[in-house]
Amino acid sequence: MPIYIGVARESAPGEHRVALSPETSEKFQALGVKVVLETNVGLDSHFMDAGFEEVAFSQDLPGVYSKAQLILRVTPPTPEEIAALPEGSVLIGLLKPFEDKARLAALNARKITAFALELLPRISRAQSMDALSSQGACAGYQCGLIAAARCTKFFPMLTTAAGTIRPARVLVIGAGVAGLQAIATCKRLGAMVEAYDVRAAAREQIESLGAKFVDTGVSADGTGGYARDLTDDEKAQQTEKLAKAVALSDVVITTAAIPGKKAPIIITTDMIARMKYGAIIVDMAAESGGNCALTQPGEHVVANDVNIHGPLNLPSRMPTHASELYAKNLYNFLSPWIKDGELNFDWSDDVVAGTLLCKDGVTVHSVVKQVMGEA
Repeated sequence: MPIYIGVARESAPGEHRVALSPETSEKFQALGVKVVLETNVGLDSHFMDAGFEEVAFSQDLPGVYSKAQLILRVTPPTPEEIAALPEGSVLIGLLKPFEDKARLAALNARKITAFALELLPRISRAQSMDALSSQGACAGYQCGLIAAARCTKFFPMLTTAAGTIRPARVLVIGAGVAGLQAIATCKRLGAMVEAYDVRAAAREQIESLGAKFVDTGVSADGTGGYARDLTDDEKAQQTEKLAKAVALSDVVITTAAIPGKKAPIIITTDMIARMKYGAIIVDMAAESGGNCALTQPGEHVVANDVNIHGPLNLPSRMPTHASELYAKNLYNFLSPWIKDGELNFDWSDDVVAGTLLCKDGVTVHSVVKQVMGEA
């Protein structure tokens, strides 16, 4: 018998994305899978119910989940939503595996097989499934737009009858997917862009986008595609070199984050004190504490005449494309394991095993177990 994929409306405040688009719904059905959706599931992403063809609809979340064996989500389920999950069902989403021990225990109590996309291995084969990258691109783009909208200067150089206007100076810190998209967006808008990353390999990527690399003499190449923690001496050297670049900038965009850990403080209070009057910091890492010492998550604060923005859930500001990309990530992750409408994982596969959070009532991911203090 074919399995049912269930998708309900997201309940997190301010969340406008959805885990399934009309396009990916059709693709899943072509694999023999049935789809059940909550009414108006994609309304906030501007996907009308009429766009989802040949699917079943239910008026509420319990009605959706009661029929489904495979649950797709964007954000982690609430305790009430976990209670509605069929025992032994499969759950896939951005589940924030390092944040809530009680949520993990509740999933295990219902013997949910849960895949957290944040745990996806950073290997070439998994790039098309990488939700952190697809959503990071959305976040970086939004940071560039926020910076341009808030800046008191034109981003591009302008030649007018009254004279020439010099372009704004933008510094982007962190050159992962989000940082590179912020660089590209600010360059498209005409700003002079500098960028910095502790990974040596990022220099070529930064310069390929037309930005100038800020060389601090510190490299922090780590494993799995992420940066490692810096030593105290390295942090001091980094801070000294970055302080000058920060002081010259009209806009600073920070994007440095380490999964499962508090974001590193890169912009210190001393740096802020040396910034230009009216300068702007857009801190994309606000959700994990922020890269700026004075960032308040979700708030706009002013310190020493510097405007500090700590925006949250940036991909949700552009939910149509963010949802389309996310739904494709889910399809690319699942489709190799669906045949004739049935779901059969190869538990030894690197991508499957690396992303698996919990199964059969126990947490199986070694790093999550360590962080959450499980034996």
